Amino acid sequence: MKTNAARLLDRLSITYDVRTYEVDPEDLSAESVAAKVGMPAEQVFKTLVARGDRTGVLLAVVPGDMQLDLKALAQLSHDRKVETVALKEVQPLTGYIRGGVTALACKKDYPVYVDETLELYDVVAVSAGVRGAQLVLAPVAYLRATNAKLGPIARPK
Repeated sequence: MKTNAARLLDRLSITYDVRTYEVDPEDLSAESVAAKVGMPAEQVFKTLVARGDRTGVLLAVVPGDMQLDLKALAQLSHDRKVETVALKEVQPLTGYIRGGVTALACKKDYPVYVDETLELYDVVAVSAGVRGAQLVLAPVAYLRATNAKLGPIARPK
């Protein structure tokens, strides 16, 4: 399966594995996806779409077992306030549907902010850009591909 996200990694000569799984439209949680691809939830990162009052649209990438800390993201992105966008805006902004959003090969080059825990692991999983597929790759490679800024943007659920 080649998605735009996988093609981007190919162009950048980044090594990755694709892990596919059965999609349950009733449960698109990162914890469920992690179990299906055989990885701990803290190593499966989910991408959320947000909007800052100064930055505009931005992407926040946090571990599957955590939630986005909007105040911390605002601080990292130099915004006064950040809010997640409405679900109906996600696809028009990114080109991806809920459960398949990724910072790789997004419709536009939005700023990407990743929780600093990404660097704790040898490999992490992120959406391949479609429901039912995760890309497993080295954190340093993901950061290079997304040009992301690291910071403490996640907090316990």
